[in-house]
Amino acid sequence: MRIGVIGAGSCGKEIEAAAESIGRWIGEKGHVLVCGGLGGVMEAAARGAKSGGGVTLGILPGCDAREANPYIDYPIVTGMSHARNAVIAWTSDLLVAVSGEYGTLSEMALGLKMGRSVIAYRSRWKGMEGVVDVETLEEALEAMEKFSD
Repeated sequence: MRIGVIGAGSCGKEIEAAAESIGRWIGEKGHVLVCGGLGGVMEAAARGAKSGGGVTLGILPGCDAREANPYIDYPIVTGMSHARNAVIAWTSDLLVAVSGEYGTLSEMALGLKMGRSVIAYRSRWKGMEGVVDVETLEEALEAMEKFSD
């Protein structure tokens, strides 16, 4: 599967650690990590996926592949700014939101519109119809396991 991990470009240590663990799970299970390719949640998830032996795909907002964090195997330059969120949602079979800001919210909404399953770990937008809300890392990994079968 291609699993999109979405979240803010900057985050605290706790969210960073969770994103890295989620990415590691993706890599260990042999899935491909899809993300926005920059820092914060995206970089932590990509670092985790690489440490788990996985492959990473970064859908970048700009026009320069060098903008990608060092854990991205395949940087995709779009020149689309925030509109690249639609590419992330279309490319992913499953979306996992890790905390996040408004860009994450747009990716969640686009994913739902496109018929993707969306898991939200520690989201500030609880109760969105169609989203599986989880509060612990264990719950997130269990939900990912369920959707990746």
